[in-house]
This record gives sequence, C-alpha cells and structure tokens, in this order.
Amino acid sequence: MSRYNFKSVETKWQNYWEKNKSFKVKTDPSKKKFYCLEMFPYPSGKIHMGHVRNYTIGDVLARYKSLQGYNVLHPMGWDSFGMPAENAAKQNNLDPKKWTETNVLNMRTQLKKLGLSIDWDREISTCNKDYYKHQQAFFLELFEKKLVYRKENYVNWDPVDETVLANEQVIDGKGWRSGAIVERKKLSQWFFNISKFSQELLDGLEKLESWPNKVKTMQKNWIGKSFGCEIDFKIEGDLPIKNIKCFTTRPDTLFGFSFLALSIDHEVSKFFSDNKDFLRFKNECSKTGTTEEAIAVGDKIGFKTNLEAVNPLNPKQKVPVYFANFVLMDYGFGAVFGCPAHDQRDFDFAKKYNLEIKTVVRPIDEDEKFTVSDEAYPGPGIIINSDFLNGLSAPENSILETIKILEKKKLGKKQINFRLKDWGVSRQRYWGCPIPIAYDENGKVYPIPKSMLPVELPENINLNIKGNPLDSQNNWREININGKKLFRETDTLDTFVCSSWYYLRFCSPTETKYGFKKEDIDYWMPVDQYIGGVEHAILHLLYSRFFMQALSHDNNNFNILEPFSGLFTQGMVCHETYKDPDNNWISPDEIENINGKKYLKKDKSKLVSVGPSESMSKSKKNTIDPENIISNYGADSARLFILSDSPPEKDVQWSEEGIISSFKFIQKLWKLNEKVVSEINKNHNSDFDDEIVKYTNKYLKRVHDNLESFSYNKIIANLYEMYSFLNKQIEKTYSKQTLVENYKKILITMTPILPHFANECLSIIKAKNFKWPEYDVSMLKEDNINIVIQINGKKRGLIQAKPNISEEKLLEIIKNDEKMVKYFNQKNIKKKIYIKDKLLNIIS
Repeated sequence: MSRYNFKSVETKWQNYWEKNKSFKVKTDPSKKKFYCLEMFPYPSGKIHMGHVRNYTIGDVLARYKSLQGYNVLHPMGWDSFGMPAENAAKQNNLDPKKWTETNVLNMRTQLKKLGLSIDWDREISTCNKDYYKHQQAFFLELFEKKLVYRKENYVNWDPVDETVLANEQVIDGKGWRSGAIVERKKLSQWFFNISKFSQELLDGLEKLESWPNKVKTMQKNWIGKSFGCEIDFKIEGDLPIKNIKCFTTRPDTLFGFSFLALSIDHEVSKFFSDNKDFLRFKNECSKTGTTEEAIAVGDKIGFKTNLEAVNPLNPKQKVPVYFANFVLMDYGFGAVFGCPAHDQRDFDFAKKYNLEIKTVVRPIDEDEKFTVSDEAYPGPGIIINSDFLNGLSAPENSILETIKILEKKKLGKKQINFRLKDWGVSRQRYWGCPIPIAYDENGKVYPIPKSMLPVELPENINLNIKGNPLDSQNNWREININGKKLFRETDTLDTFVCSSWYYLRFCSPTETKYGFKKEDIDYWMPVDQYIGGVEHAILHLLYSRFFMQALSHDNNNFNILEPFSGLFTQGMVCHETYKDPDNNWISPDEIENINGKKYLKKDKSKLVSVGPSESMSKSKKNTIDPENIISNYGADSARLFILSDSPPEKDVQWSEEGIISSFKFIQKLWKLNEKVVSEINKNHNSDFDDEIVKYTNKYLKRVHDNLESFSYNKIIANLYEMYSFLNKQIEKTYSKQTLVENYKKILITMTPILPHFANECLSIIKAKNFKWPEYDVSMLKEDNINIVIQINGKKRGLIQAKPNISEEKLLEIIKNDEKMVKYFNQKNIKKKIYIKDKLLNIIS
C-alpha cells in the first residue's frame, strides 16, 4: 500500500480552492445564511497554535454549515493598528506600515496552508485608509448624537508605553501590554458615552441565549448595576460647605458610620489648593491607577480635613472627613461613607487612622455580643447597635426600611447606580486611527468635514521621541477649513474602536460611501456564531455591543442592537515552560533530552528547569511554530490534533507525541481508503449483510449531534471508532453501490475536520456535488440493548435483550443466566425496580 503524500495533496486542494474562489459568497436573500466569524488577529509576524485552534474550530463549523446548504460568510481581517507595531518600528528603525503589511503577508500565507474556508476577497485591515475612513465617519456620527465628548479627567497612564489605558486595560494595577505599574494623570480626553446604555447593555444579555453564562456574568458584574441610596450629609467646619452628597448600597449600616471619605478630585478639594500637605498627598495618590483593581491592591491612605460629617440617623454623632486615595470621582458623587466593621477597605483605613469600628450587623448564628475585630464582616445577618433599625434582617429588609426613613426625613432618596464608566478612547501614539477633529487657537472643537475624510497619518516621521510623535508634526497638524486655520487632534483612537465594528465591514468590504450597505447588513447581521478567547469577555465584546447601541441610537435605518447571536469561547493551547540556569526563558527548540532530562542544546552541561504548562506566549517562549508542524506533518494532522485532545472550550496541552499520533492516524485512514477503493473496484454483486448501512447511519447521527454541540473532540473519537469498524467490516463483501454510498457519506463528514484528505478521497471515488448526508432514523434502532442488573443495589452484570422487553421476560432470562442466578434466592425476591431498557434492581 502507498504512503499518503500529504504535501502534494494539500498543495493540490489549496491551489484548487484559491483558483476556483470556492469560498466566495454574495448576499443572496433567496438562500438561508450563516455568518461564522472568529476574532481577527493582530499581525504580529507569525501565526501561533492559538490561531490554529481558533480558526480550525471556526472552519469546522463553516464547512459543516456550507455542506448543509447555507450561504456561509466566513471572512478574515487584521487588527493592524496598535502599540506593538510602533514599538517594533522604534526598536528596528522601521516604518510601522511596512512592518505591519509584511506581517500580514506572512500570516495570510500561513493561514492559507491550514486549508481554511475563508473568503479572502473580503479581507480587511484596520490600518488601511479604506477601513478607517469609515471609522472616522462613525466617530463624527456619534459626535453629532452627543455620544462622543471631550473632557479633562484623571486617566490611567502607562509610563512605559506613554499612553492612556481604559480601565479594562489595567490588569492588577499594571498596563495590559507593558506590565508597567499604572499611574494617575490628568489629561484632556475623548470619551464614548457607553454609560448611557448601561441598562440596555444589561438587559440585552438576557436575550443572548447562545452565549456562555460565564461571559454574561462577567459583563453583568462589569456593568455593575447597584441599588442603593443617595444621602445628603450635613457638614460642619470652617469652610463654606453645608452638605456633601454620597451614594451607598448599604444605608442600613449608617449607625456604624465612622468617617466620610472624598475623592481628591471632589469639589471640596479646591479649598485645599494652597495646602502643601494636601498637594503632597495628592501627588502620592497619582502613583495609584484609577481602576478599582489598582485601588483594591494599593495601600489605603488619607488626608484629614478640619470638616466633620453629621450622621443623618443620629445627629449627635459627628465623624471626620478625609480625602482618600481609594475613592473615585466617577463613582456616585466621589464620596463614600465609611463603615469599617462591614467593609474591608473601610476596615483597613480605620485601623490605619485609629477610627472607631462599630459592629452593626451580626451573623444569624451569632448573638448580639458579636463584635468585628480582625476583619470586616460583609455578610448577611441581623441589624444590631442601630437603635430603631435593630432586629431587621440584613440586607433584605434593612436597606428598604432605612431608605424609607431617609426619604421621609428628606435626607436621602432611592437610587440606581452603575459601575460602568464612559470609555476613554484617546491614545497618545502615532500608529492608530487619527481622530477627525481640529481645534482653533482657543481650543474650540471643529469636526473635520466628512468630505475631507480620511484623515491620514503622516509618513516617514521620527518615532524615537518622547511622548506622542504626532505632536511634533507641525506641517501635518495645521489644516485650513473654510478659510480658518486650525490644528488637527494628535491623539489617535484606541485600537478597540477598530475591532468594535469590523464584523459590519465584512458584510460590505468594498463599499465606498459608508461603512456598509443596508441590504448587506439586513441579510448577514447579526453574526450567527462568533468564536474567540474568554479574555475578551469585557473589553472587545462589551465595546462591540455598545457600538451597535450607538449606531442604532436615533437611527431609523439601523436597528441591530446585538452584534453576535452565538458566542463560543475556546480554550488556550498550553505548553511546558523552560528556564536556563540564569533564569531566562528558553524555547522548546533550544532544549535537548538526554537520559530523560532536559539540557541546553548549545551547552549540554547546563540543566534546564521545567516549569508549569501555561498558555503559549512569546514572552515565555513556550510556543510551537505551526509552519514547522504543517511542513513536517501536514495541515490535516495539525487540525486533527488541535481538536482531539480536549473539548474546544477547555485548554489543550501541546505534545509532540500527540501530533505524531494524529499524523499516523491519517496514514491509517489512507490505507483504509485504499482497501475500500480496492473493494469498490471488485464490483461485488450483493451485500454480505446490512451492518455497514446500519453503522453508517449511527455514525452520522453521532457526528451530527457532536457538531451541533461543539463537542469536536468527540467527533475525533467517532473517527477512530469508524476506522476500527470499517477496517474489519470491509473484509466482508459489499456491492459497489453500497460501498460508494456509505463511504461517500463518511468522507463528507470528515471534510470539516480533514478537508484536504477527505476531498482527495472523494475525488478518487468520483464523488461530485455532495452535501451533508442525512441519517435514516429507522436504521438507528438497536437489535439488542444492554440492561444493567443490580442485586440489592449492587451491579452484578449486563444482560443483552431486545428493546422494550417486559420485566417478566427479563427476569426469566436472569433466572437462566448462570452468572446472575447465584447472587439471589429466587424465592425471596421482595421488590423489583425496573427502568425500562436500562436497569433492573432486584431486592431480596
């Protein structure tokens, strides 16, 4: 038997698909559509195994739906603006545009080798002016709707990348790309008014039935709807301040009130603008980012004022007013009332400044002597030490009762608040979409006329300067609009803006007048199945949902509120990590195995330390080059392995043994194909039995069900089972018609997984114009079934019987079974529990 020459086969079919534009689609209202989309990649230079997994999962679905008769849109594009290109250009004295375009070319070539069913005629790149021209038009459209605005605000400043970060881009107090500790900095910034749609974004999650619950929960928490009370605290002191407003979700703990904390940006701060101690404190606060995460892990510090706040429920109680670094101006009113006994942040602050810690909630299983001592108690319970609130269950009844009292006294009112803050989109860098705004000498804003779009970036500029390179481009900055000398905005848009609408552009990639055609959007949108990593659950997915809300706002021609009907979040591809004796990360190809231990190839005396398996990343050098894998084992082997090891939503562990095993299995399938073809050519006149027909239908049912449920790893198991069955069954004689009919169906189900191999085999048996095979339900019935037999609840064996067998007949079979009868005395049967066709439990 011949060896399967995967290189020639895969080259043949890739050339065929390219030449015949096999995956090119058009808007066709007469056909049912399916829009399948994976999150588009950043063109870093080479694809990695994460790309292989993501796009293989999508390709399986796209090919499956296409075979079912759907008009399938499966496009590809490039998220090509961003800081990495600018940094690479700085380090290597390159033009970021050329660097990006070279990377796009490389990655496109690599992706094509995977045999993806991509409509490459719809390819887009966000750094192409034909793309960002429309993005600038959208910006102006939102500006006209007052959904874009500019204000001076404290922002998260990355001191390494020297750019502003959105709250979502700050991870554990550090920049998501640079890893630098984020600082506070006050800048004039452009914002998208995403908070306007907080309730709509929250409500929309309930309609997304095909989204993972974990993603919906993450978005719900980020939007953060909270029910509470707005309280007016009376203020006493030597400043002209009578009241300070505060929002709280726990007004029922007011009797535990021990301080009032203000943001350093609160209006009260203007009275301390000449206070040197306060200014030093304010400077210290700038070392902490503006996100809740950064504040949570940072040291809690405060500046005590000479003001006191009066407890509205106990006017005799007066507490100090502090400025504190953990209070954000953009939450509530920039003021927080401190109840240390029941909030850990307040507890830490009170301990530091020796403030009273009064317990006002006890757990249900504790008595009234319960006292908070070592840490705050934020849980439910019963109100204590709170005068007329004592005995109320907290928080169910106590919050509402407290709000009623405050409203009656006109000291507060019920209010709903959201954690979601407006999206800061200004970035201080060169390689990004220019913001289509200009200013006069007084700073007045002028939108760039749409007739002057796109606003293009200047080329061949010096990037090796501090700050924003565009600030030094005076010739580019100066612009004349209607005879008036103006200056362009030098900030560029956050790259997440680029990825917030690209799925719309795929519907009309060549449209010039607007970002898309209405008829295309009406047909293709929303995306039926979106595939990507869960790490984008908040950033990209929330912004994309907002963009649909923003475009639909006051727009009679656009009413799509949700971009993605279905969402699937795939797991990561993981690999062991390695370090050399100097604690430097090293890659797998720098290692040599000697007697079961790993050493450096270049110095075999140095032992390599093996770390845990982690998601593949360039920073930890635990990556595997997919191009080498494809070259050595073939694209189908890579696809087979990446789908076989784990469910698609779970992480997959890379192993050299796994890819070799996949390669060997395809060789076995090829040998099986030669055996089947040989039997077809023998042209037998009759069938030995109908087992191959029965099995094929059961196999089709299993594959269909596993495709529908994203159980792709189970499909691989189905392939192995099919191979074992067919390899033995083919030794029996079957007619040419029976063999061709059934083998063709099996090969068609393999095309989503192994497209090159399956198409080659289909061409050998001269199969044409094929579609996804339907299974015959009548052929799924089992001749015999296995029924579990238990004696007094313990499994004693299996009995084979006909379906729908009665309890009496089943008992007769057991009585005549030598293995079973020894376990019970037939005369002492007290009870029988029969679950039809599944289990019989005999109690004696």
